[in-house]
Amino acid sequence: MTAAKRHDKRVGYIRVSSLDQNTERQLEGVKLDKVFTDKASGKDMARPQLRAALEYLREGDLLLVHSMDRLARSVDDLRRIVLDLTKSGVHVQFLKENLVFTGEDSPMSNLLLSLLGAVAEFERSMIRERQREGIALAKKAGVYKGRKPSLTPVQVAEIRKRVAAGEKKAGLAAEYRISRQTLYTALG
Repeated sequence: MTAAKRHDKRVGYIRVSSLDQNTERQLEGVKLDKVFTDKASGKDMARPQLRAALEYLREGDLLLVHSMDRLARSVDDLRRIVLDLTKSGVHVQFLKENLVFTGEDSPMSNLLLSLLGAVAEFERSMIRERQREGIALAKKAGVYKGRKPSLTPVQVAEIRKRVAAGEKKAGLAAEYRISRQTLYTALG
């Protein structure tokens, strides 16, 4: 096998959160055959494009990801995804950390994967803690107003009337583009 034929497909995975919408910078300048992009929080596995990428990848492919925290939100999740992929013959490359996992990894590279994943997880928890502290200080100063309510008082009154008339709550939630939980909270 020649170096040029080493990987059948070069597949990119990009995840941006609502705070970071710039998808271009993650794999900028990297030659890819296919790209999967999720615009969602990485804290859960409800990422349709990640699922699609994992189903698409085949033995001999290379998955390129900007950094470990773009692929997973926990060390266990990161290790599981990387190990599952490498067991099926897919190589995984993290550009920011300059690491490639091939399945022929030494115990040292597996330790490194766990350590770097743990550092990324710790860093995210510190960011969340600082964010909570900042919100608490802003509330104390009377500056923080919180998130804008999903429904106006007029909409809540209208929904209550329609529910009392026998309309289905799931249909109303869809019509107002709110979750059923938000609807139940509004109904009190």
